[in-house]
Amino acid sequence: MTPLLKNQAFINGKWIAASDHSTFEVINPANGEIIERVSDCAEAEVKMAIDAAWNAWQSWKNRTAYDRCNLLRKWFELIGKNKMELADIMTREQGKPLHEAEGEIQYAASFVEWFAAEGLRTYGETIPAPASKSRFVTIRQPVGVVAAITPWNFPSAMITRKVAPALAAGCTVIVKPSEETPFSALALAALAEKAGIPSGVLNVVTTKNAPLFSDIIFSNKRVRKISFTGSTPVGKKLMKAASDSIKKISLELGGNAPFIVFEDAHIKQAVKGVRTAKFRNNGQACIAANRIFVHETIYEKFASELVGRVEKMRIGGGTEKGVELGPMINEGACNKLDRLIADAVKKGANILNSNANNEKSGLFYPPVVLGNCSEKMDIFHEEIFGPVAALYVFKDFDEVIKMANNTNHGLAAYLYSQDVARCWTAAEQLEYGMTGINSGFISDASTPFGGIKESGIGREGSRYGIDEYLEIKYMSFGGISTN
Repeated sequence: MTPLLKNQAFINGKWIAASDHSTFEVINPANGEIIERVSDCAEAEVKMAIDAAWNAWQSWKNRTAYDRCNLLRKWFELIGKNKMELADIMTREQGKPLHEAEGEIQYAASFVEWFAAEGLRTYGETIPAPASKSRFVTIRQPVGVVAAITPWNFPSAMITRKVAPALAAGCTVIVKPSEETPFSALALAALAEKAGIPSGVLNVVTTKNAPLFSDIIFSNKRVRKISFTGSTPVGKKLMKAASDSIKKISLELGGNAPFIVFEDAHIKQAVKGVRTAKFRNNGQACIAANRIFVHETIYEKFASELVGRVEKMRIGGGTEKGVELGPMINEGACNKLDRLIADAVKKGANILNSNANNEKSGLFYPPVVLGNCSEKMDIFHEEIFGPVAALYVFKDFDEVIKMANNTNHGLAAYLYSQDVARCWTAAEQLEYGMTGINSGFISDASTPFGGIKESGIGREGSRYGIDEYLEIKYMSFGGISTN
């Protein structure tokens, strides 16, 4: 094992085996080999983590924002120094190409850097009072113990995007990473410990029993905030569970992103945007372009350019040189793609690229470009989460906006046009929390990440991200002499 590859939970500053010594396997999706077995925590360890976080919060919340900032800065620096080892761990457990993993580590570190500084700006305010002897003031204080439940597709960035603002605000955290990718979380915890973040402030509970973890967390009144990234169906269940004790909750859920290419778009730039928005992380991203709408006057040219680009994509293990697409995360993900493609073809879609017919090997799934797609197909309504680009033809502005908004989701949208007025109008009318305009890459630590409708509530990143971990307290002073 490399120094940062840990196989036990991290609770109260200690590496903890499950009380019954049970473990679960973590598989490398590129070759099917077992990377390592990890502690499969149960009720005792979850309760231990809650106790640790609660006890640590009593002192952590009273440390100055400058103290917390300095510790986060040290954590940020250590993540940077260990970028290559962290990226290697991620590629092994998640499958993405190594260069993408390196990019995610930099992205993950940027949230730690951003919120280390943002923690110094959790300002309150004074409010003019109607009486001369009164003074009104607000301050912002940490919510308390936070449970962060993170997914497998971005196993480092989804942790720092939650943990960094929570720690900066003065909260303590219990992270439950996906059982598919626990090593990235544990490695980050090891670096946090090395940075000097006190015991109990950051805890990582590894378990395959997500319902057990959730039941304990949601029933415990000392856990006051839940942050979850994952599917919409699970998010709905968690939101209901949070209502029993009125826990503060933020949800970053599924997407069904439209990618609109208007007739005046720069086609090569739009195709490059699709490469980023559709195929990054093998399409396994909540903000991945799901439905690509192309104006009828440029559809053939756009489709030809995209097919040419896709047919050059190299598939393979993430550590192989020149690889653009790694494996899917598991067999279930591959089966879903098979089903969506079969339904689309049955209802009139055409497979446009020749390499779509390449023989599948293990979890490696060849990219597919589908032409002549329509709203009657399952692929229009479901989140694809894989390297399948579905193309739709549109005739006018109103039609494509209506088609784009025809979904319960509202996370991310993309549009390409050289007409500034049209870009502005389209962005206003699209029912999405984020819109990329002539860009397939939209996320940054300084910007608010989140959706509307059934894509979630709350925002991560930006100055708004730390608000999710703070409560506003109003204080009314009376009897103040004006002499």
